[in-house]
Amino acid sequence: MANLELMKELHRDKGGKIVLLVMDGLGGLPVEPGGPTELESAHTPNMDRLAAEGTLGQITPVAPGITPGSGPAHLALFGYDPLLFVVGRGVLEATGVGLHVNKGDVAARGNFCTVDGHGLISDRRAGRIATAEAAPIVEKLRSIELPGVEVELRHVKEYRFAVVMRGEGLDPAIEDTDPQAVGVAPLPARATDAASKRAATLFNEWITQAGARLADQPKANALTLRGFSSDPALPPFPEIYGVRAGCFAVYPMYQGVASLVGMDVLHFEGEAPSDELAAVAGKWDEFDFFFIHIKKTDSRGEDGDFRGKASVIEAVDSALPRLMDLNPDVLAITGDHSTPARLRVHTWHPVPFLLWAPATVRADDRRGFGETNCTLGGLGTFPAREVMALLMAHAGRLEKYGA
Repeated sequence: MANLELMKELHRDKGGKIVLLVMDGLGGLPVEPGGPTELESAHTPNMDRLAAEGTLGQITPVAPGITPGSGPAHLALFGYDPLLFVVGRGVLEATGVGLHVNKGDVAARGNFCTVDGHGLISDRRAGRIATAEAAPIVEKLRSIELPGVEVELRHVKEYRFAVVMRGEGLDPAIEDTDPQAVGVAPLPARATDAASKRAATLFNEWITQAGARLADQPKANALTLRGFSSDPALPPFPEIYGVRAGCFAVYPMYQGVASLVGMDVLHFEGEAPSDELAAVAGKWDEFDFFFIHIKKTDSRGEDGDFRGKASVIEAVDSALPRLMDLNPDVLAITGDHSTPARLRVHTWHPVPFLLWAPATVRADDRRGFGETNCTLGGLGTFPAREVMALLMAHAGRLEKYGA
């Protein structure tokens, strides 16, 4: 349901507790034709039990055949039509690490990368450089000064950082400098219209000065910038749905998208799925809606690590009893998009979806959580932007429409 005004009109302030558990990049593909996907190969007795008690389907993040980025895919899960509400990766990363992005500012996500002696990219993620090694490199870049603007940097995680430029006459209509390939040089920041020429010129100057400071680094000796963007001024999630909403995520980008829509972002110790679910248990009485994000399913998929991705899914499954002991009224387990290890990138494939709501669900005849069962499940294939209306209805949080 993309009509946020209708949700705002129909929502009830009371009802059951809702959990949206998102395993990033969950959807996969078999390594060999006829074989299992990562989800199907994983040992998931708890998810399989929930699938047998609930109902299955699959969601389309944006539209059939369209490969989504993480930002639009999550907006869709929260009920915002990603074709109407456009949010750039830069503002998500920046917001996630506490950098304010106001109207007129331009934010970008930065990736450290490794280039060879000819300036060609040999590793787009600088060997997934450790956070402890990358953070001091970000500090080296803070000393860069440009005329007429302020530039603020903050390390995100591993090879990622966020940069925000503030000043007069800035516009974010700038193409990414990441060519999304190895064996080629990073691209310049190119303005896509006259209004963004000043910002593009300033970012290129910043990139040049940054390159001089990175040249002696063994891994992170260059950088790319993605997702140039500004404040999208999104309608607040708590007002639309009438819920107290909490975000439990390890990676700042997903904290950023939750913060942009008005969720409370909770910080906790540890990065394992068990740590996230323990944090949910500790805040169970404070929220009506819980967004739980698991990142490493996507990371392992991008690394081409089929078994590693399955192992992350298994870790989530092992931690699930802690969540189920809290007696949620509605639980959805899904992903934001597909990242098959076989392809190592986000893809357009529909994403498995499990709905467990014992008081209201119409159970189907599926007995395990996986792509094949979800294709045949009772919910069918539907747009991700309809997920929130479905969860709200099963939680008893929507009034009847019309007389």
